[in-house]
Amino acid sequence: MSRLRIFAEDEPGTPTLSTSDQAQIARELAKIGVGFEQWQAAQPVKPGDTPEAIMAAYRADIERITAERGFKTVDVVSIAPDNPQREAMRGKFLDEHYHKEDEVRFFVAGSGLFTLHVEPNVYEIKCEQGDLISVPDSTLHWFDMGPEPSFVAIRFFTEPDGWVGYFTGSDLAQQFPRYEKGQAG
Repeated sequence: MSRLRIFAEDEPGTPTLSTSDQAQIARELAKIGVGFEQWQAAQPVKPGDTPEAIMAAYRADIERITAERGFKTVDVVSIAPDNPQREAMRGKFLDEHYHKEDEVRFFVAGSGLFTLHVEPNVYEIKCEQGDLISVPDSTLHWFDMGPEPSFVAIRFFTEPDGWVGYFTGSDLAQQFPRYEKGQAG
């Protein structure tokens, strides 16, 4: 189940809000300019399906958001728990960073933990199947796919290097929960 927890940036152990209500998640994130939507597949999809089949299942929503936002590239990324590069992939975006364009991800399957630092708060969003999150450019954040990552996501880009992270050097991300069993579940 998708979940939002909000923390004061200096109180990583005690959320001031914790909710799994989709409408409340969308309302709270909208206050900081973050989009959160739910999409339904037009046809059944599962991990292992081709990127073309996955995108076909969500074609109407993909076309809508691409037209609204001017995205030039849409792709599908998939990672399984047995991926030999999983540790390196997980570590790549665990520290606070930002991008020079909006980070827009739709979770076809599996889950991941987006954590946003919008002073004076930290917003932890557990995204799962059916969730679309749109993080505005320059928003400080980190992403954790967990020690045994398992997700399929559709990514949207305006520029080819839109995924490049610019790291702040802050250690704030290490102070907040990681996506581990019992901590973010």
